Amino acid sequence: MKTEVATLGGGCFWCLEAVYDELKGVVKVVSGYSGGHRINPSYEEVCEGNTGHAEVVQVTFDPDVISFKQILQVFFAVHDPTTLNRQGNDVGPQYRSVIFYHTPQQKAVAEEVMRDLEAAKLWDRPIVTELVPFERFYPAEEYHQNYFKRNPFQPYCAFTVRPKVAKFRKQFYDQLKRSPAQS
Repeated sequence: MKTEVATLGGGCFWCLEAVYDELKGVVKVVSGYSGGHRINPSYEEVCEGNTGHAEVVQVTFDPDVISFKQILQVFFAVHDPTTLNRQGNDVGPQYRSVIFYHTPQQKAVAEEVMRDLEAAKLWDRPIVTELVPFERFYPAEEYHQNYFKRNPFQPYCAFTVRPKVAKFRKQFYDQLKRSPAQS
């Protein structure tokens, strides 16, 4: 199977990981950090906001099942790309909206998707999503991986992640790996 990789930051990585884990064509999702200057940063260092990293997910997908454009359509549907360095109550540069493109084709697709979204005027404010070349990815600590699946009743998961996942399931129902009742 041929796979591609997308590296995306849209706020807390727990939310994005929970969504992409359920999407047909997605082979693997790893929470981690990209876009900063510190080598192999810890969660605590990233949370301080001084490493330059964003919380991201690295999504490995089968382009014969789902396109990069579809990956981005989900990305823009599950976070607010118009808020600079923030998603909801999560504030800081580590929560910025960012696409780390791996190829010139990914860059072109991302530019097209963002242009189309701006033209559709879905939001009152302009999109501030950064589009930057991918350099490095550092996986987050093990306790961050599959966090929502392992901690569905943790308060942040119950009040922040669960509503995003529910919205995603409703909007992209036909693209789920299995029905939500089975997950």
